[in-house]
Amino acid sequence: MEKPKTPLADVLEKSMAAADTLERKDLIFTYKGTVYPTTLCTPEVFKAMESFEARRDDVILAGFPKSGTNWFGQILSDLIATAAKNCKNETNHDGVPEEFPYLEVGDPEKYERMKKLPPRRLIRTHMAPQNLPESIFKNKAKILLLLRNPKDVATSYYHFSLVFSPFPSYESWDSFFKDFVAGKVPWGSYFNYLSEWNKYIDSEKVMPVSFEEVKENTYLGVKKIVEFFEFPLDEEEINAVVQRSSFQSMKKNSKDTHGTFGDVLFRKGAVSDWRNLFEEKHNLEMDKMYKEHLAATTLGARLKYDVYCKA
Repeated sequence: MEKPKTPLADVLEKSMAAADTLERKDLIFTYKGTVYPTTLCTPEVFKAMESFEARRDDVILAGFPKSGTNWFGQILSDLIATAAKNCKNETNHDGVPEEFPYLEVGDPEKYERMKKLPPRRLIRTHMAPQNLPESIFKNKAKILLLLRNPKDVATSYYHFSLVFSPFPSYESWDSFFKDFVAGKVPWGSYFNYLSEWNKYIDSEKVMPVSFEEVKENTYLGVKKIVEFFEFPLDEEEINAVVQRSSFQSMKKNSKDTHGTFGDVLFRKGAVSDWRNLFEEKHNLEMDKMYKEHLAATTLGARLKYDVYCKA
């Protein structure tokens, strides 16, 4: 018997099918100065999202595309489920449908349906903070801000664009790289994104965490996340979450969690894969962009650019 599709797999597969019918120029649109994919986002959804009411106990995961939001989303989802089992007087929410996890993707009615979701809601987003609903900050929901070095982000994004039809594909790495540094890819400029989030870095409700540091010591990274969101988990439970959220485990289960999209999404999950693509001209351009936009910022320092992006 075939397993029912998750909302994630269903939306992504429909988006890919719709994208296959469009010309390249019609795959993206611009809203308030930022580029978005046509078959995943719409102006109507963005307008409806303005009225979204965040809860204080919402778990927000923010990250630029290809920074590891699917990996960290799995970690957070597992932590939430494990913590819920430990809570007494748990409310029965059987029959409450799931929602597509990315805040800005779906239909305009999703925000009404999200009101019925049980606590704690996991909400992922690729959006810059100035474009998020005001209630997220007003109601003091905690935000895990995901960081990843720009060279690996660009590399992963390029490979992703070659196989994910809702994103425009490119004839060469050179042509993609030009659009990436110019902020002409879906969800805009990586550098502007982190520059805007840097304005929130002093908030006790925002915790930045880097893809690289959690790769190096996943247990310690997950433990910090547990402490930040105050999940009632012990060391044994944290270790179990770490094991279930390994790249190998997620790739193995990707057909169930992401449908046919699984093979597209879980490619390598590696650090320093950029060395297989970057030439001297790309390194010089990226180094320049980093120096101009991020080197003097707190988040820029957290990237450890000299460690992970040194040619």
